[in-house]
Order: sequence, then structure tokens, then C-alpha cells
Amino acid sequence: MKKKVVVFSQIDPRILEQLKQQYQVVVLDPKKGDINEQICQEVVDADGMIGAGRLLNENNLAPAQHLKIVSTVSVGYDNYDVQYLNQKKIWLAHTPHVLTETTADLAFTLLVSAARKVPQLDAWTKAGEWKRTVGAAQFGQDIFGKTLGIIGLGNIGAAIARRGLYGFNMNILYHNRHEKLVLAQPLNAEYCSMQDLLQRSDFIVVAVDLNTESQALIGTQEFEQMQSHAVFVNISRGSVVDESALIEALKQKQIFAAGLDVYQKEPLQASELFDLDNVVTLPHVGSATAETRLKMSQLAYKNLVDALEGKTPRYLVNPDF
Repeated sequence: MKKKVVVFSQIDPRILEQLKQQYQVVVLDPKKGDINEQICQEVVDADGMIGAGRLLNENNLAPAQHLKIVSTVSVGYDNYDVQYLNQKKIWLAHTPHVLTETTADLAFTLLVSAARKVPQLDAWTKAGEWKRTVGAAQFGQDIFGKTLGIIGLGNIGAAIARRGLYGFNMNILYHNRHEKLVLAQPLNAEYCSMQDLLQRSDFIVVAVDLNTESQALIGTQEFEQMQSHAVFVNISRGSVVDESALIEALKQKQIFAAGLDVYQKEPLQASELFDLDNVVTLPHVGSATAETRLKMSQLAYKNLVDALEGKTPRYLVNPDF
């Protein structure tokens, strides 16, 4: 009898077809009713699950009788109750590394767009407001040769720093829980305190994982320490930033601008951010290119298949339960 796989979100159709050739596949469908109810029903006899963007915890995984693995098509795993998965002896696999470069690309897209007022000036031009030589109201910030502060020098943070160093001749500062000499030395990146980084950086990019220590890491006190011309970029997780404090900092011009791809509540709707002209808002598209999403799906597929075929997946969040 074929093993059963529950697909709990949209995945690349080519990967879905491969799964259907090997396993009994059930694809959850919001049109058929409450997704959590579907999960509770289908997980009872499931061997594996694959997808992204769903909260998986005791509320919907308790009925699982012999679930071996949850394979998420993402690098982040804050949607999953790892402690409960450990208790149930269910592996959680993710897809690191394959989205590093494209996420770094997006971080710099936000940085440049916010610094040079790209969305605002695009709308201004299309609205027919360009009637004479531009003035101070349309001026942006220079980027070349400035100081870039990275909060969280992991693989993505280092990729962002490389773009700053080699593309824009920027000075690199970074703050981490611990020094990252292997990543920092090739970048001439200076390790410093959070306060030092905030006070010295012209551009600040947050690229940390979401955990108990990083929850609300950036709030009122941190924005007050930034320079008035600073550009703030968040491509990590929305909960890392106190969104109300950010909105107030933008309103009061405590900082020049912000570029955001993540928010405390997603999808973002009816936000005060939409009323501000010094913030660029994107819909959580850090890894959203066709090439990268396929690579992520392929890696998630491999993680899943390895587990179902008795092998240990390479990219486990909880290898030792």
C-alpha cells in the first residue's frame, strides 16, 4: 500500500505530479471547508506532509498516528510547534540556502527603492506631477560609500553585506548574539553592539530568525537611536519589529524611510503604513521568483521522500527530537 502524503498548501505542479506518481496524495483545498478540520481528518493515517504557510501544532496534529515528517517549503519554521513535533517524534524539515541570494536581492531592492523614493516618484510621475525640474521634495539618499548595518549576520545577512561592499563600496557593521568571524572577515565587517550599529548606520537591515530573543527586537528605543536620514529595511519576520513604533518613527520623521517585506499580521490590510509616503511595502515576496520557488519545492520534496524512504533528511530542524 502506498504511503500517504498530505499537501497543505500550493506547491510547484511538477513536484505535485512527482508525488502523485509515488504516493497516495491528498491536497487540501480551502474551497472544501475549514483547512484545520481537513488537516485533522487527513492527518490520522498520513505518513508525511508538505507545504507552507499553515500553523501546525497540537490543535491539528493530535490525530496523527504515524506521521513521520512535516516538510516545509520555507527556511523559516515559526509556524510550526517544534516542541510538540518533538513530543510526537515527527521530523520537521525546511529549505535553507536555496533562497539566500534572491532574498538578499530583495533586501537591496527595498533599500534602494526606499532611499531613492522609487515608488513615490513613480506614482508622482504617472500622476502628471512632473511639470518642472525636481526639487528637494523629490530628493533621495545616496547609497554608495555609506555605512550598512546588518542585524543578523547569517547566510542571508552576509549575502546582503556582499552586495553592499562590492556593489556600493559600503562600510559594513553587524550585530549578532555572537561574532561570526568566518562570515564577517571576508566582508571587512565590524562586530558592534546594537546601540553602536543603530547610531552609526546610514542603512539598517534586519535579517534575524524569529525566536524568543528576537521578538519585538526593534521598538521605540531603537528607532530613537537611529539617525534622522537612516533607511530601515526588514526582510526577516514582522514580529521582530514593533510595528506601531515603526509607524510613529516614520510619521515623526525620526528616520528617513523604511522598506518592508514582512509584517506582524499577514496579509497586511488597512494599515497606517499605507498612508505614509516614506515606506515601501511589499507582500512578503523575499523568495518569490520562479527559479527559487522551484528550488525550494525540489528541496522540500527531497526532504520528504528521504524521510518516507527510511533515510535521514539533510535539512532537519529537529534531528534529535
